[in-house]
Amino acid sequence: MDVRRLMVLRELAERGSVGAVADAMRVTPSAVSQQLKTLEKEAGYPLVEPAGRGVALTEAGRALARAATDIAVAIERAEGEWRAFMEQPAGRVTLVTFPTGGEMLLPGLLTRMAERPDVELVCTDTEDPDAVGDLTADHDVVLSDSPTTSAAWHDRGLQVVPLMSEPLDVALPQDHPLARKANLSPRDVVDETWIGVPPGYPFDRVLEQVVVATGQPVQVAQRFADNGVVEAMVAGGHGLAILPRFTTREHGNGLVTRPLLGVRARREISAVLRPDRFERPSVRLVVQALREEARLVADAHGAA
Repeated sequence: MDVRRLMVLRELAERGSVGAVADAMRVTPSAVSQQLKTLEKEAGYPLVEPAGRGVALTEAGRALARAATDIAVAIERAEGEWRAFMEQPAGRVTLVTFPTGGEMLLPGLLTRMAERPDVELVCTDTEDPDAVGDLTADHDVVLSDSPTTSAAWHDRGLQVVPLMSEPLDVALPQDHPLARKANLSPRDVVDETWIGVPPGYPFDRVLEQVVVATGQPVQVAQRFADNGVVEAMVAGGHGLAILPRFTTREHGNGLVTRPLLGVRARREISAVLRPDRFERPSVRLVVQALREEARLVADAHGAA
């Protein structure tokens, strides 16, 4: 079987449609379909079947796609070992991050990588926490924040590298009566008005735990994805919020933060990537630099 056609099948398993594969590989959909038909002849089994307006992998197709992933890993490992033998890590590495992750980690990461001019690190950001798995198809490294490691990442065979665990605190106006307390409990805050984040974001799940712990609903008046807007709303006296400890600005801007005890108020920050990408020395170098920078940030804030 031709390795290039196996990679087409693998991309279909990852991206879900012939059109998406064609866009990613910069060919026509008919070219993708032809490659799949040829691969079916080589394999001797049907690999795709009609599904709605598109196609889906058969059981044989899914098995061969998993084998294609193993082949991609082996190829990248072999090329990586050869490059490591011939030269230092080099080339272009792409990284996408959630905004506060970029705020915490990218300045130091880029400083570290400036010492390795043979590796070009290109970074961008995204606000969508549900897109992590899909982003690994187009980026070498995806930074994610979540309450726990997503089982879906492991189901897709993605490599997950833990970087740090960051506490999530209650942000409140500095003149709020609860600001006199050193720590807060779910009972302290359940009756307050909240400035929330879009449903499904890690911070929102802390409020869900408050509901479970108290048996009472919480009132979310507004929802914003941008933490800067949330901070301004809290400082303006419009409600409380759950915000990350390491990047929340609370000096002279009208808000303070307090730890929330009695629930799991943390987010796990990880690097998520395809296993074959992780075999590239340049990508491994970036991930190691991320781990070192995350450790430095956590130590600077006294986190475990």
